[in-house]
Amino acid sequence: MKLILSLLLCCIVVFTSCKDDDDEQKSSMEVRLTDSPAEYEEVLIDILEVRINTSSEDDSGWKTLETTEIGVYDLLKFTNGADTLLADEDLPAGKVSQMRLILGDNNQIKKEGQYYNLETPSSQQSGLKFNIHADLISGVAYRIWIDFDAGRSIVEKGNGAYSLKPVIRTFTEATSGSISGTINPANVQSYIVAVSSANDSIGTYSDIETGEFLLRGVDAGLYDVEIEPTEDYLDVEIENINVVLGQASDLGIINLQIDPE
Repeated sequence: MKLILSLLLCCIVVFTSCKDDDDEQKSSMEVRLTDSPAEYEEVLIDILEVRINTSSEDDSGWKTLETTEIGVYDLLKFTNGADTLLADEDLPAGKVSQMRLILGDNNQIKKEGQYYNLETPSSQQSGLKFNIHADLISGVAYRIWIDFDAGRSIVEKGNGAYSLKPVIRTFTEATSGSISGTINPANVQSYIVAVSSANDSIGTYSDIETGEFLLRGVDAGLYDVEIEPTEDYLDVEIENINVVLGQASDLGIINLQIDPE
């Protein structure tokens, strides 16, 4: 029985360590679409792809967001504070400098019951590009809004046709913080749980090689952090940790004490 339990604990240790290593430098980012009002019945935009640039170079560092919800969106459904989710993805921590929307051919407006095709810019093959300049912190969740100004983005041409010349702004909001620290000694794997004043909790295991841990996506507020070692060490409780949106709360090195009993 002891052998089975030992093997099971080893499996948990390996799984947890791999998961922590994979998540440690990640940040969660949502991309949402919103709009300003326009004097049309519908403004239909055909979104095929969302890309972000994590480098300072315009021709490199581009990454496609695999979770993008492709489809034709009526922008006028997302006015007055409404929005819709385009993508929700874990990304490496660091800077996001630019974003591109790749559009398809099914872009239209509806005016007085009639649909009109929207001619797109000659640069459309490379996508609609705009600057972001968002700094993603490890363990922190963010939302980025693409505010598509439909009224200013549609140009009526002299021949009765319409063209799309997008006017887009973006804004970012951190939606969570994080709690991190390092257990000493590192080889004493510990379970760490943060409990809020409302008794909501989030937990993880420390890395058995480095002793590091990271609680990601923690809502703002006060938390009590409890460290429960898996070996003969005393539990540790750290009270009133203030988690702030967009910030990582680092508890530093937490020294465990051997249980004298």
